[in-house]
Amino acid sequence: MGLPPFRILVSLCGILALTACALPRGGAVEREILRGTTDEETRDLSVVPVTRANVAVVAGWPLASGAGGLGWLNRARGPSSPMIAAGDRIDLTIWDNDENSLLTATEQKMTQINGVTVSPGGTIFVPYIAEVTVKGKTPDQARSEIQMQLDAILSSPQVQLVVTPGRQNSVDLVGGVAKAGTYPLPDRDFSVLSLLSMGGGVSPGLTNPQLRLSRGNAVYGISVARLFAEPHLDTTLRGGDKVIVEADKRYFIALGASGQQDLIPFPKDEVSALDAVSLIGGVKEARANPKGVLILREYPATAVRADGLSGPDRDRVVFTLDMTTADGLFSARNFHIQPEDLVLATESPVNGVRTVLGLFGQSVGLVNAVDN
Repeated sequence: MGLPPFRILVSLCGILALTACALPRGGAVEREILRGTTDEETRDLSVVPVTRANVAVVAGWPLASGAGGLGWLNRARGPSSPMIAAGDRIDLTIWDNDENSLLTATEQKMTQINGVTVSPGGTIFVPYIAEVTVKGKTPDQARSEIQMQLDAILSSPQVQLVVTPGRQNSVDLVGGVAKAGTYPLPDRDFSVLSLLSMGGGVSPGLTNPQLRLSRGNAVYGISVARLFAEPHLDTTLRGGDKVIVEADKRYFIALGASGQQDLIPFPKDEVSALDAVSLIGGVKEARANPKGVLILREYPATAVRADGLSGPDRDRVVFTLDMTTADGLFSARNFHIQPEDLVLATESPVNGVRTVLGLFGQSVGLVNAVDN
């Protein structure tokens, strides 16, 4: 004998009540994330609403663990003339009309000395005047020095000097452009943007391209967009510099009831919380809680402050966004996402009820079928 329809219905409702909290979901409910954060003594999280009253305070906090950027160098204009360095190659042409010239034959009137490399000590060898210091001089200054010394042994010498830059007077454009390679410095006022132009421009397809300048043991960085926008940052290059253009490696994480669950790269230098919600495809209609968009961030221990004003009072902070109020939306636009933040769109608390009611409706249909 089968169970009466009423008892079947009661049994099914009991099963649904027991399993409602374990129904499949795409994310946590806000109260689950924030559970245990109200007890001052035992909590290990700090909960900070993103409001007009708080957003300016949070902006003054130290950087999070995954944040931190590279410094950059302002432009310092240099002379428009090049300067000879060790490793440069020098070609000399010397004219002398004296019939008894020490350097030229009677029918030649000139001699060429090509491919002379500037020594590590900064000198080159010139016949009859031995070592001549040329390092640190402009080509015209070096030519004048050589001609002056030749005047002591020749009646009316004329000197022509051509410099081919070596490694210390060149820069390397490593990648991220159409034509990577080693480029000689045409003068001492050669800037980063000039180098990018010589390299054929930034490669298309790079997300928020970043420029990295390696000089000695230091590395500097800036976005190409900012470099274009602020001409005073178009720094002057030095011999031996290495420049690379690469995609922005920063990202934040999107999870929960959003349109996208993935690592989201930064498309620009500064990404607001409102930008982030847009980048993750918004909060899913009829599933996400627009009052429960959370940003989870971890700070280094050195950033923790007892007052909770000059820094967070815990190293783990949950920022809460209410996307249903004007203040929440304006504040979200002024709140900056930091690299490796977790942006979590929590589930609406009514989703479980909706699911239970749906299953309940199916159960009623099943009972009706059994009853018939």
